[in-house]
This record gives sequence, structure tokens and C-alpha cells, in this order.
Amino acid sequence: MDIAIDLGSSRTRLFIDNKGKVLDEASVAAYNVAENRIIAVGDEAYAMLGKTPDSISAEYPIENGVIAQSFLVEDMVNILMKHICTSKIVMPRVVASIPGDITEVEKRAVVNAISSFGVRRVYLIENTKVAAMGAGKDIMGPHGVLVANLGAGTSNVAVLSLGGVAVGRSVKLGGNNMDDEIVKYMKHKYSLLIGNPMAERCKNSIGCLTTQKEEKTFRVKGRDALGGLPRYVDVSSSEIREVIMETAMEIVAVIKDVLENTPPELVGDIYTDGLVLTGGLAKIKGFDELISANTDVSVTVAQTPEDCVILGCGEAISYINDVEKTAKIDINPLMAAY
Repeated sequence: MDIAIDLGSSRTRLFIDNKGKVLDEASVAAYNVAENRIIAVGDEAYAMLGKTPDSISAEYPIENGVIAQSFLVEDMVNILMKHICTSKIVMPRVVASIPGDITEVEKRAVVNAISSFGVRRVYLIENTKVAAMGAGKDIMGPHGVLVANLGAGTSNVAVLSLGGVAVGRSVKLGGNNMDDEIVKYMKHKYSLLIGNPMAERCKNSIGCLTTQKEEKTFRVKGRDALGGLPRYVDVSSSEIREVIMETAMEIVAVIKDVLENTPPELVGDIYTDGLVLTGGLAKIKGFDELISANTDVSVTVAQTPEDCVILGCGEAISYINDVEKTAKIDINPLMAAY
């Protein structure tokens, strides 16, 4: 049995060959502080965020696309993998996606977290490659493919050709930064203290990056910073647009930088085909229009942008045998094996 895994800053997804996506849960772990003992992981732990007593902590152990707390990630991966691998005899081969510019130490942390379950071998692949594959793009031919994978912790932009990255950039900007900006805005404008889960719900409900025909509102609930009592504020989509616009424009600047450094022949392919937008942040209304207006490149949002990486990882499983048959292979999207 071969497995693909997407260890995202916000969500962890698992894919089994011939079965498809079998698990999609929050990348959160809750543990007993005194004993360092895991209490819950995934969606169960997400429900505890901001609601735990002093003896329990619920956290995202993956920050900006890389592992921040190894012991939590190892336990989280073990528990989630047990949900789909009930037999102790099975030692699967695993394909895992990683950001494009992580260090060798950060790669090893991903491998160790997955290997702790007891797998045969781990294969790493850059998430821009699998995002494009999951969006239905052919990255193996001599044709330029521009993909922007916008997640919670990182935004990865790359021009792909012949199974590799011709030009690419990865920045620690994403949905989490927008959530932080909403938290700050509510505190400064309305003296309302809220948590990131509330900010995330607000962003997902009414977040937009272009003027919408219909103004929407969202009720933000929190604690009054002055009186300390519960309070709510109804905010509009135009307010939230101004709050998250700065982060969005920084991501647009990264896309422009990649285009400016792309070889002319590949730029010709991109001008014809446009950019494919993947990742959970691609669902923010108007993001595609904002990018297109600032780059003069047509933008297509993938059908299920949040699932492109895990679906692409599933497709990448088919390349494992090519790696194992020969040590030298010129065109293969898998970048490393451990």
C-alpha cells in the first residue's frame, strides 16, 4: 500500500493509492502540559483551540509550512495514520509534499515525523509540482506551467517544466497572516478581543479582494478590551477587504517577481495558458481578478483548490517505481528519497 500525505500548516490530508483522499483534518494537537501526553489531534483538537484550561494546550505544531514541534507532529501523524492503516504488518511507501525552499534539516524533520509510524520509504516532492498535477496540469513536458499554491502558512509560486522547477519562490505569507491582521483590526478599531479561529471564520465568510455587488456582514464575537464583558460587532466585507489587502498584494508581488525572472520561452507558454491558482486561500473571492489585473496574465482557480496538493501527491505515487528501478532518472518530479 502506498500513501500520500500533505502536512499543511492548517490541514493534514492523507491519500491512499486506488482509494483517493481518505482523511482531511486540522493540523492541531492538544496535549497535557505536565506530562507531554497527547489528548486529541485533528478536528477534535481544533475544537479545543482557545478553550483549554492551564493543564492542557492545543496548538498548531506546523508553522509556515515547516515543523515547529517535532514530538507533537510525530504523535499527530501516528494517530492519523492509524485511522487508515489498521494493520501493523503494512509498511507503506509514502509521498510527502514540502515547500520549495526548506532546509535539509527541515526536510529531515518531515521524514522523521512520517517514519516514526513505521514506513518503508519516504519520497519528498515540492508542493508547487503536486499542486499543478492536482489541478490537471502536465508538468512533465517541455512546456511552462505557472502555479501559485496559496496556503495558510506559506505561498509558493513556481514555473514548472520537464518535471522540475525552472523559477520558484516560497514566502511565509498566507491565510494565517490575514487572520492575524483581522485580530489586530478588531482590537484597534472596536476594542474587541478575538481569537484566530473567529478571525478565520470571518475571513472565510465575507473575505474578498475586489468590490462585490452585494455587501455582506459577519458577526464577530469576542471580549470587550475595556470592560471585559462579552460583546459582538457586525463587520462588512468592504472592511475586511481593506484589512487583508496588504497581505494579498505582497503575494501578488511574489508572483510578479517570479514572472520577471522567467526565461522568455517559458513566459510565452504562460501568456498562452495563464496561471493556475491552488490552495485554500485561492477561494477568497476576487483573488484571481486581483492577480490578473496586476500581472496581465489570465488566472484560473482550480476546481477544488484546497485539495490540489494531496491529489497531486496521489498522482506522484505512480513515479515511485521509476525511482526504485534505477538510481539515475532524468525526468521525475520526486526530488528526494529517504
